[in-house]
Amino acid sequence: MKQTSSDPLVATETWFVQHGLPYFVPEERAAARAALRPRRAIPLLVLVALVAAALGGLLGWFSDQVSAAPALWLTLAFLAGLVYASTALRARPILGWALGRTFSSLRLLLSTASRALPLLLVFVTFLFINAEAWEMTSQLPFGRLWLAVLLLLGLGVMFLLVRLPEEVDQADDAVDDAVLTRACRGTPLEKPCADLIGDPDADPAAYAEVTGYERWNLITALLIIQATQVLVLVAAVFVFFLLFGSLIMPEEVQGSWTGLGDGIRSFPHLESVSTQLVKVSLFLASFSGLYFTVSAVTDQTYRDQFFAGVTDELERAVGVRAVYLALRARSSRG
Repeated sequence: MKQTSSDPLVATETWFVQHGLPYFVPEERAAARAALRPRRAIPLLVLVALVAAALGGLLGWFSDQVSAAPALWLTLAFLAGLVYASTALRARPILGWALGRTFSSLRLLLSTASRALPLLLVFVTFLFINAEAWEMTSQLPFGRLWLAVLLLLGLGVMFLLVRLPEEVDQADDAVDDAVLTRACRGTPLEKPCADLIGDPDADPAAYAEVTGYERWNLITALLIIQATQVLVLVAAVFVFFLLFGSLIMPEEVQGSWTGLGDGIRSFPHLESVSTQLVKVSLFLASFSGLYFTVSAVTDQTYRDQFFAGVTDELERAVGVRAVYLALRARSSRG
């Protein structure tokens, strides 16, 4: 018999999607798995590769910068992957919920930034007021500089992908009846959870372990939340150095430190902001992002702030999923 919207299982599946957990729903998980089959993924991969190669080659030819081609390839590959994940892989709810969760906690984000920025700026400002940093970045074409930025940000993402699974593993290792009750409060499974806990033949905590696509759903949500916070910090550092540099770095100093002399080029209507200032600010902001990513996950001082509230969301997702699976198992037996 077809289930109706009053069915707690169907209501819970809707709740999963609304809370950025589409892969907790079997149908969504099956659609994502089908989208990754070679028959569907390879033609799109070839098309993206051809378009990126053509556009990268044209950009490198017109700009006379060979490094502009791989920089554009990586950027287009990321954008294509983001679009494919949001559509075919059914990951749009993950992206939407994670971004909404981040910006809805703007006060917490500002608190984290206010604690991290002062020490970070003290450390990085010594690199900013340094002739070698200006000389190095001024010699980099924008294509090669963008490659360096992508490399630094990519290293930060790789580090998070290594450490974030540990957070998920900790969340599903400590599930008991109290955790299940707390997790299901205010969800469609609040009453079924109490019934299952009171049933001696049911053991919903046995379904707590998260694996496969569901595990990657949680990791991806965590990654987006943390990456968004880091990008906000990177943007703040970039703007700070633009303002700071425009105040204390006259063109004569910039010309001396970069070795360009009178070759400093400023933006129209922004005489105090040169392309060399933008380059060094972008590079140091990206370096700051990598530094903060590592510190936020390994330093307990920042870790408590960085993961504030996220562990509660993990516990809730794992608990609701365990009760959902237990209820599905009992329904199938009945």
